[in-house]
Amino acid sequence: MISKLPRLYLVFTLRTFIPRRIGAFTISRNSMTVQKLTAMEEALPLARTALDEMGEDGSFKRREASWRNWVSSADDAKFPPEKDRYHLYVAYACPWAHRTMITRAIKGLQDVISVTIVMPVWQRTKPNDPSDHHTGWTFADPDSKPFANSIGLGGPFSPTYPENAPDHFLHAKNIREVYEKVGDKDGKYTVPVLFDKKLRTIVSNESSEIIQMLNSEFNDFASFPEVDLAPDHLQESMDEVDSWIYPSINNGVYRCGFAKSQQAYDKAIEDLTSAFDRVEEILSKQRFITGDTFTLSDIRLFVTLLRFDEVYVVYFKTNTRAVANSTVLLNYCREIYQMNGVASTVNMAQIKEHYYCSHPDLNKFSIIPKGTDFENLLNEPHDRDRFFGPQV
Repeated sequence: MISKLPRLYLVFTLRTFIPRRIGAFTISRNSMTVQKLTAMEEALPLARTALDEMGEDGSFKRREASWRNWVSSADDAKFPPEKDRYHLYVAYACPWAHRTMITRAIKGLQDVISVTIVMPVWQRTKPNDPSDHHTGWTFADPDSKPFANSIGLGGPFSPTYPENAPDHFLHAKNIREVYEKVGDKDGKYTVPVLFDKKLRTIVSNESSEIIQMLNSEFNDFASFPEVDLAPDHLQESMDEVDSWIYPSINNGVYRCGFAKSQQAYDKAIEDLTSAFDRVEEILSKQRFITGDTFTLSDIRLFVTLLRFDEVYVVYFKTNTRAVANSTVLLNYCREIYQMNGVASTVNMAQIKEHYYCSHPDLNKFSIIPKGTDFENLLNEPHDRDRFFGPQV
């Protein structure tokens, strides 16, 4: 049976299953002889996305971020806090990036740390290399034409929106190029990216740590330095809620959506449903997730709840629960959405366009469901004033 398969199929199959960095080879179409890749090619990281991070049981296994430096006021700090030195590469769509946008807004750092927002729909990052099929975040390109999804279907999608911009610092076409220009060796090209314009390198791409830096390290320049989103007396409580909200809710929705076995999905949805109910129970008795004070833990929770009904219920099969069906969680989201500066960080159109149009394996024709206009619900009055606690 193998001998009857077309030659191109054999080439593709061999190319697909031979690792690039361990015994990497190219196959000659004419002679089918095996030739080693150049040393330069072997040194390149194996490009991947979150969809590639799977366990043998079909479960989603997100890898940790690779750039973990800190902005610090210490005398010997490589990255000291300075106004207009740092830049954020973010996406409206990405919940991890959205954490940084909200923290920046609430602290009043808009004039301190600049931002570039990438386009919502992933495109091929090496379109001229037929052997490289990686797709990822791209910058706005007013000179480009509308495009389809990465398998040539759906759309057409615009190559630019008013809210999005080209890269003015490294003149990269996509986030992958930003990583490559600073010598990345990991191969996962994510947002957010906290970038040092002075040293022209990445400081951090770990959102949970970037928001801590934004909260504490730029108070000399912030419009609202008195706002502390991680007070010392709540550190233990924040660590405790983060320890189960992250795996079961923040990452839990992805564990559901990216699962490749029924067993993996069943475990993920069970964890998510239980954690959703636990959050609802906690917030029925207190204003915020750690008590009376709004913290970074609330920001971490909010960005997932914001996307829950419009995206995750449909796209990631998290349909055991919905925020709109929970009076408690809906009003909790309303209060946060209505805080100073938060609504301006929300772009539901780009959130939906990214999720539904960037993963052809999950949505071949990139059809965007109409939804229920969840964001409009967030403009209605909330009832959280029944809890007497400090607000931002």
